[in-house]
Amino acid sequence: MAIRGALEQAVMELLWARDVPRTVAEVLEEMNKDRDLAYTTVMTVLDRLAKKNMVTRDRVDRAWQYLPADPQDVVAARDLAEALDGVPGNVRIEALRRFFAALPAEERDALGTMTDRVRP
Repeated sequence: MAIRGALEQAVMELLWARDVPRTVAEVLEEMNKDRDLAYTTVMTVLDRLAKKNMVTRDRVDRAWQYLPADPQDVVAARDLAEALDGVPGNVRIEALRRFFAALPAEERDALGTMTDRVRP
């Protein structure tokens, strides 16, 4: 499982917010509105995300530009599936039941509609 730290998650959320390629300098500028990070810190985070296949990067002129490799909903679904991977069936079902019960009513209704469509 590709585990992300808080800073990696913050960078990913920034990249997902606007689906346009971003350079290290652009990410740094946006991130530094809320905190004080060094250029090399952001560069390292983006490099690690690239190695985890969370972002793609293309060289444009002399700078790398980064984009999320997958949409946020795809990554969230993969994270949920990985969290339950290897969990015994009865525990998995109970965990899903508790997760479902904790959702707001509108999300439970949406999931109920979706499960009706995927039943064999």
